[in-house]
Amino acid sequence: MPDQLVNKSVNHGFCFNILCIGETGLGKSTLMDTLFNTKFEGEPTQHNQPGVQLKSNTYELQESNVRLMLTVVNTVGFGDQINKEDSYKSIVEFIDTQFEAYLQEELKIKRTLHSYHDTRIHACLYFIAPTGHSLKSLDLVTMKKLDSKVNIIPIIAKSDAISKSELTKFKIKITSELVSNGVLIYQFPIDDETVAEINSTMNAHLPFAVVGSTEEVKIGNKMVKARQYPWGTVQVENENHCDFVKLREMLIRVNMEDLREQTHTRHYELYRRCKLEEMGFKDTDPDCKPFSCTRSLTGSRSCTRMRRRSWRTRRNPWMTSSTASSRKRRPLSSYSPRLCRQGAPPHSRGTRRGKINSSTCCMLHEASCPVKDSCRNDFSPNPWQCHAVLCALQPSPSPPFQTPHMPLHCGRIQPLL
Repeated sequence: MPDQLVNKSVNHGFCFNILCIGETGLGKSTLMDTLFNTKFEGEPTQHNQPGVQLKSNTYELQESNVRLMLTVVNTVGFGDQINKEDSYKSIVEFIDTQFEAYLQEELKIKRTLHSYHDTRIHACLYFIAPTGHSLKSLDLVTMKKLDSKVNIIPIIAKSDAISKSELTKFKIKITSELVSNGVLIYQFPIDDETVAEINSTMNAHLPFAVVGSTEEVKIGNKMVKARQYPWGTVQVENENHCDFVKLREMLIRVNMEDLREQTHTRHYELYRRCKLEEMGFKDTDPDCKPFSCTRSLTGSRSCTRMRRRSWRTRRNPWMTSSTASSRKRRPLSSYSPRLCRQGAPPHSRGTRRGKINSSTCCMLHEASCPVKDSCRNDFSPNPWQCHAVLCALQPSPSPPFQTPHMPLHCGRIQPLL
């Protein structure tokens, strides 16, 4: 069984979506290139964006026989505006849009979730500027708005810009501000014994201080990724220089599946529950009993019958709710004779439930229509469309009704009291 699951997962491939949030120039694209050891296509971002725009790029990576469908979403123009009050709104809308697309796919009759490209955000890397002082208000507001929608992993970008002592104090300051403002960041799980120890250690290192670089420098006898400065070299994969290796281990190699699971079971379920409640769905009725499919179907049929009855009432001006409910119990004598059309052909000379005696209609024609002259002159040149006579032979107890092709010219006929 384990081999079957592994083979199935390998053949199907994996999907992972990362959202990078941070001000322009913090090295978001460079860090993505360094993380996946790939040069992703992209153009440099300008600082004159009128608002925050989200650009999504999907790449198919393969290592050995494992395929990864990677989607990187970048926030273009984040923090570049003078008024940063609404900078987070476009990000929230984007995340909700991905949730809504997945929900619509789930609600389809014929679903194809096994082949559906899941675009929900699994991890949010929030890039913090290396000021060495405290978090900006924009950072706190944005993370607070997003902590219930996505797994937030805060990282200090370009951490080689400050000294080690300043970096340690900066990490403590960031952690205290997040706790005091009620911001919930992603914690690596410790319930699994196989990864509990390493995850518990890595939780203490949050936020990660990272450095990204795609340039290789020769150190000793090997080429390593590093940043060359006049005063020295910062090695990206040296844990004494930065936390890049810790981030890569936690994000890709250890906790990728947990990030995907948390997105589905926590964040997406919260969105789905709120959305269905807005649409009027509930798990229980007023008596705290669970709904069943049979009751739901019965209720749907009852609503259909009520709509049909309402349509008949609108179509028949004489039929009220009381008339519709009691017409089967009324005797035939309680209704006045029905209107019919003089000279109508046999196929149209009838009502919904029976035929009318045409000879009787013709005999009663001249004596029964009180307004036959005005009716004949004012309405229709066709004589069988203008005259209405009283038909004494009515086989159906149905109350009078008017059809679209039979205009009424002799007034309304009410039930006899």
